[in-house]
Amino acid sequence: MTDAATLDALLDAALPHVAFDGWSTATFSAAVSESGIDEAQAKAAAPRGAVDLAMALHRRGDAQMVAALGDADLASLRYREKVVRALELRVEALPDREVVRKAATLFAVPTYAGDGAKLIWETADHIWNTLGDTSTDGNWYSKRVILSGVWGSTVVFWLGDESPDCTATRDFIERRISNVMQFETLKGTLRKNPLTKPFMDMQDSLFGRIKAPVHADKSDLPGWRRD
Repeated sequence: MTDAATLDALLDAALPHVAFDGWSTATFSAAVSESGIDEAQAKAAAPRGAVDLAMALHRRGDAQMVAALGDADLASLRYREKVVRALELRVEALPDREVVRKAATLFAVPTYAGDGAKLIWETADHIWNTLGDTSTDGNWYSKRVILSGVWGSTVVFWLGDESPDCTATRDFIERRISNVMQFETLKGTLRKNPLTKPFMDMQDSLFGRIKAPVHADKSDLPGWRRD
């Protein structure tokens, strides 16, 4: 059994325990016992135990979103609508709220905060890559930074959303993306204004000097993920 298959089996076995025991040693031990996986093999696939399972759950949701985007008919949608739809599909891939709440608590701990930020970045990276982002300069980073912020705030909003079919969360996504587009419109206006155009040109020049990661080993770069 590969490490990926082992993680999947452990995660499936762990999920019923997370709501009660969180992403803890007890949950990981129960998952190992109930999955029938050898303990050494389990630790090889998930060296940090339940923390690695929580990360695997997030990445499972990303994979489900990417698959759903691949099946969706996006041809008639404007670009902003495609981004909104991607975020909606990612919300649909979220598991039980208590499981997500426990994960949010875990990744709020300073020791794992970097892992949590990495996962949010990965979600944004998946969305832009799947939608065909071709940026190769500083915009590669800014797009992912902005969408990371949108996704992170969306999860927080969703955790408290009691509306039917998460309609309030969908409205929240629409508002956040609209805010982003208003900012982009403002930048366009500033580029046309003789007084502010020199400053915008300086920014564009700076962004042009920043290059998106292109080399094969991205293990030390934002957005890198282990497939």
